[in-house]
Amino acid sequence: MAKKLYILSSGAGGTKYMTTEALEALNECEAVVGYRNYVKELAELIGDKPVFMSGMTKEIARCQEAINYAKEGKTTCIISNGDVNVFGMATLVTELMDEQKLWDEIEVVSIAGVTSFLATASRIGAPISQDFAVISLSDKLTDIDLIDKRVRNCFDADMILGIYNPKSKKRILPYQNFLKALSEGEERIAIIASHVGRPKEKITVTTTTDLIAQDIEHPEVTMSTLIIVGNSQTRHTSNGLVLTPRGYLNKYEMSGELKE
Repeated sequence: MAKKLYILSSGAGGTKYMTTEALEALNECEAVVGYRNYVKELAELIGDKPVFMSGMTKEIARCQEAINYAKEGKTTCIISNGDVNVFGMATLVTELMDEQKLWDEIEVVSIAGVTSFLATASRIGAPISQDFAVISLSDKLTDIDLIDKRVRNCFDADMILGIYNPKSKKRILPYQNFLKALSEGEERIAIIASHVGRPKEKITVTTTTDLIAQDIEHPEVTMSTLIIVGNSQTRHTSNGLVLTPRGYLNKYEMSGELKE
């Protein structure tokens, strides 16, 4: 077996949410591959290791370059923001490895990370303590009708919903459809987060009414924004945090005894 190819989760932003396992893998690797902005954030940790960087839409080239480094016998990391399995690079690396039948040649190790969805939840209270779903509104790789169906099914099931990639300057229809689905239900608490884990981090607690009213002109909603929409039980705490009760106090007394 050749040296390893790490699919490395760098966490929600910067280095704040990197795990010990991720830091150890980055230290071990001999070559680094990644999206330009993410690699730059880790420059001090990467040091003078060989680096291959590229921009948006170059995912296949990056993953293939990482595989090529590993084939040369170098322990390699491909950097993926958040978690590699949440709209990250794990799927593409695995697919390319399978297509090229390289499983006996390269050991691939995926390293989990803290997503912006989870990081935002921890910063704002306990908003995702019941069943939830995470959906990307980008229709670049997923049919828009399927995205719309998934969003509506989540609302019909009263699930907490995390929205990635809400809209860009050119891609607004999926977000408009999302807002339409919101308008057909009761008002819910909404959380808008951007630059989570970075110096410019901003998390705003608002409502679905606000999202609907500002439509595609909402100044805080961009391609890099995360939106969390609570379910029918999500509420504010007395100190301004957000809570979706798990249900303990519906079943138990404050003493811990079962309610009769």
